Amino acid sequence: MSKARIGVYGLGTMGSALALNFASRGIPTAVCNREIDWIAPFLQEAGPLADHLSGAETLQAFVASLETPRLILMMIPSGAPIDAMIAQMQPLLDAGDTLIDAGNADFNDTRRRSSDFAGTGLHFVGMGVSGGEEGARTGPSMMVGGSEHSWAQLRPVLEPIAAEFQGLPCVAHVGPDGAGHFVKTVHNGIEYADMQMIAEVYGLLRDHAGMPAADIGAVLAGWNDGPLSSYLIETTAKVLQTIDPETGKPLVDLIQDQAGQKGTGRWTLIEALKLGQSASTIEAAVGARAWSSAKEARVAAADVLPAGALDVVLPAPDVLAQALFAGRILAHIQGFEILRAASAEFTWALGLAEIAEIWRAGCIIRSSFLDDLAEMLRASGSEPVLLVPAVGELLTPILPALRQTVSAAMQAGLPMPAMAAALSWYDSARQARGTANLIQGQRDAFGAHGFRRVDHDGVHHGNWGA
Repeated sequence: MSKARIGVYGLGTMGSALALNFASRGIPTAVCNREIDWIAPFLQEAGPLADHLSGAETLQAFVASLETPRLILMMIPSGAPIDAMIAQMQPLLDAGDTLIDAGNADFNDTRRRSSDFAGTGLHFVGMGVSGGEEGARTGPSMMVGGSEHSWAQLRPVLEPIAAEFQGLPCVAHVGPDGAGHFVKTVHNGIEYADMQMIAEVYGLLRDHAGMPAADIGAVLAGWNDGPLSSYLIETTAKVLQTIDPETGKPLVDLIQDQAGQKGTGRWTLIEALKLGQSASTIEAAVGARAWSSAKEARVAAADVLPAGALDVVLPAPDVLAQALFAGRILAHIQGFEILRAASAEFTWALGLAEIAEIWRAGCIIRSSFLDDLAEMLRASGSEPVLLVPAVGELLTPILPALRQTVSAAMQAGLPMPAMAAALSWYDSARQARGTANLIQGQRDAFGAHGFRRVDHDGVHHGNWGA
């Protein structure tokens, strides 16, 4: 094979899938891995695709096998491993070469690395990749952050491997430095919220209605034909209907109720708080995973803490579907308001509608709703998307279902943290006069922080207790 157009370092699940995706599009691809004994089996298992692949056992040989200016995509663990790889790779590169971190990286690290590359003649890209192993192999959604030079280099090799929606590739240059990784982080935060809300509805049907897993799966499969149509609903229906061959029981019933997390949900929440944004639905989802980890404490508390539950009639499945759709709308809007705030804070000029569009295929949160959301984001301009009339028109008929569902869960003593948070967030947004006047009074009473009056200019203090 002649010199490769792109190199992939890291032959784990995602790196291998991306390398095969490049090769399947006829793009000459070089591969390298820290454990060199992975390389030969990978090339052998690639079959006919090996005609477009070459392996290198040293970094020097790997770099030398690439056409210039070089494109090197790293798919290795984020943090210290990336910094170590950059230190090893950088002396081997020439001006114009680009290093791409395609893992789930903290965007703050990506901004630091981009700054470190400034003036070196080299380029650094932080690229978010969504879709899991299947997406990486057949067509992911990709969010590219970096220089225009890097995007000009990358675009011809990324567009062919990206997922497509109505013929349009689901990849875009979203902004400079850490923009790509930030957008991917928020994508994952929305993913946390969406998964949690689906799980909350599942819990209501399982624990209050007593429905078997397969029956709940059948309900969700039916929902996938309507406004809730999405990858996560489709996948959840399959999970609920899968039978364990060893026991003949629903496999989901045999899984420990302890959910893992890799940090992107927490990162979304942390950055939202830094930006002064409310990410309550995402926060609830992250908190729910934390509670899931406290298995022993929950088992002990189940026999100690009273429920105080009330008799309540479970909402009908179509009402639950409407409630879940309302929660999904609000969770997505929260996420995009975080993106809007970050775009202003870091002068990224993020194209919010374009981001929604590249999520319509290839990624975990792909759904039919993203089409509508893209239109709403375009209509919103620089204003919060909640103010777009189409949002209110979409929510008006389904908000009662969200209120009914959250109320039923609360009365039944069943947790519904994410959907309840979404509803409270919405109600907070629509309060022309909230209750922060009392908070300001409290702050002034114990700390003399001052407050503004509705009838006078300036900062004032109260003669509290007079």
